[in-house]
Order: sequence, then C-alpha cells, then structure tokens
Amino acid sequence: MLGRIVRAHGTRGEVAILAYTTRPEDIAAYGVLSGGDGSLHTIASARVTARGVIARLQGVDDRTAAEALKDVELYVERDRLPPAGEGEFYHADLIGSAAVDREGKAIGWIIAVHNFGAGDILEVAVTASPKTEFVPFSEAHVPNVDVGGRRVVVVLASPGEDEA
Repeated sequence: MLGRIVRAHGTRGEVAILAYTTRPEDIAAYGVLSGGDGSLHTIASARVTARGVIARLQGVDDRTAAEALKDVELYVERDRLPPAGEGEFYHADLIGSAAVDREGKAIGWIIAVHNFGAGDILEVAVTASPKTEFVPFSEAHVPNVDVGGRRVVVVLASPGEDEA
C-alpha cells in the first residue's frame, strides 16, 4: 500500500492522502494507483503540507466525489516499486513468514507489521495458541531476516532475559 485517502480537502475535489512513500510527494510518481475497492486513480497534481499530501485526482471535480473516496487505500503493482535497500524490507515480504527462535525452532508466523509511532512492530501468531505477540522490529529482537527463505528469527524474551 502506498497510501490512503483520509479526507476531502476544500470544495473543488481535492483529497488529503496519507502517503507511505519515503518522500510523501513520490506517491504522485507511480502513475495509475489501484484503490483497495477496485477503483483506479491518477494523481493529476499534488503538494505536500504538514497534514499530508493534498492531491487532485483525475475525474474528481467536486467535494462530494472527493468525500466518497475517504479511506480508500492506494496500491501499486509490486514490480513498479524500487528494490528494498540493504536492511530494508517491504511489509509484504515479512507477512506470512515463519517466525523461528535462534535455534530455528518454529514459534509461529508473522501476521502483520504495525507502527504506532515509535517504530515498527511485528505481530507474531504463536503456534498452537490463540494469542499473538508483539515484537519490536529491532536488531535485538529480530536478529535475522531471510526474505527469500520466508524466515525471520524472533527473540520473544527481552534482551538479557532467559529465553523460554
């Protein structure tokens, strides 16, 4: 997901977009974006403000049309994304990966990546348990990620604690 339309802006059909691109204005460079609802959107113009990207979408000419797009998630095909840099990962590369301990024993699998403002957190569904664990996505708690092998080493105990 590259971003999400969060609200209408003004009376002439502009929308505010929460962009997940490294530089918010880059969301306009991807061309046609797919909406999570099956719609297609092209950003005709965009500017960055303190409250997000304010964009004019082709074919959206009034506030009513812009309001109808609230909460639409914006996607692009994976092959149009730049390759992840060293030590960087796309959420899609992590979700569904096996979570294993340092010895390679299965813990569960990664079901989500969250960021509540203090850094990324992996949500791990624990095998044979109805609960999930939240693990900070840091070197101490996630010492190894094998994207190709779809395996992530996860340390559930706090660093310095004995692992169970």
